[in-house]
Formats: sequence, structure tokens, C-alpha cells
Amino acid sequence: MHKINLSIKNYREIQRKSLELALAYNETLEGWSAALDLRDRETEGHTLRVTEMAVTLGRKFNLNDEELVEIRRGSLLHDIGKIGIPDNILLKPGPLSEEEWKIMKTHPQIAYRLLSPIRYLKNSLDIPHYHHEKWDGSGYPYGLKEKEIPLAARIFSIADVYDAITSDRPYRKKMQAKEALDYIKSQSGSHFDPEVVNKFIELLNT
Repeated sequence: MHKINLSIKNYREIQRKSLELALAYNETLEGWSAALDLRDRETEGHTLRVTEMAVTLGRKFNLNDEELVEIRRGSLLHDIGKIGIPDNILLKPGPLSEEEWKIMKTHPQIAYRLLSPIRYLKNSLDIPHYHHEKWDGSGYPYGLKEKEIPLAARIFSIADVYDAITSDRPYRKKMQAKEALDYIKSQSGSHFDPEVVNKFIELLNT
């Protein structure tokens, strides 16, 4: 009986340590994402907002808890590759030149190189790596199209764009909710997966 009680105690201690470690990892990811928002001069809270929106949208696809956790982690790190983009390009106030755009468009591949060696994040790479791909194949970095693009990235891209266009930026005013939704609808079948657009509309109407 003593051995059974000891085993239960050890099991609970392992569970507690695992939970503490997971929380520490998640807090670290949130810290990284906040730092990236500041460097990129994003609207404050952008990453946390799009993360919560992407996870909520993921539930519309009946994703399991593990898949939703990976969407959360990938969303928090979606632009981590920009850490490898020079400040004179990332923070340039005016339009980028063709050569500067080529460099900017490497940030998803930089993200993959940064994150892929981390075993904890091996299932969270789809969003940082593919969220700039477009349904019609006109995105980057690989020109993937339709369901060649992982579902997590297709889900996240709508959340990312919607938050961006409904937030004030130094170079433009935000769109109102109806105008922003009309824009998302107009990009169905070109930028966005039509099925994800439909689920997104359902989400906003709930």
C-alpha cells in the first residue's frame, strides 16, 4: 500500500512539473511575440488578438485540443522570422523597393530555420512558415495553392489580415467591421480558402 501511495505521489509530482514547464514555455512564447510586435511597430496587442481569433476559428473546424495548442504557438510566433530582416527594411516608412521586398519575403523561411531545431515547436511551424501563401498560388515564399497550404496557415491568414485592416496604422486608418468583412469576402477564392471564409463569417455572426 505504501508503494502505491508513493507511486501516486510521484505521478502527481511529475504532472505538476510538466504543467509548470508548459506554462513557462507559453509565457516565453508570449514574451517573444510581444517583443516582435514592438520591433515591427505593430498595433499593440496584435499578436495576442490574432492568436485568440485563430484558435477560436480553429474550433469551427472541430480541431482537437492538441491541434489548437499548435495553432496558438504558431500564431504567437507567426512573424518571428522578421528578427532576421534588417531594420532599414523592416522599419522603412515608405514603400519597399523590389530588392527590399525580396528580402522581406524571406522571413517565413528564416522562421523555419529558427524554429525547426526546437523539438517543443516541431508541430507549430505551419503558421510561421506558410501564413503568407495564398489560395490561388500567388503568395510566398513557395507559391503553394489551395490545400497544399496547411489548414492552420489558411485559418491564421484570415485572422491576421482581418486584425491588420481593422487596426489603425501610421500610414492609414482602420476599416470599420462591415467594410473589413466585405474585403475578406472579396478575397475568397483568391487570397483565402473559401471554406475558411465561410467559417470566419459564421464566427463573426455568433
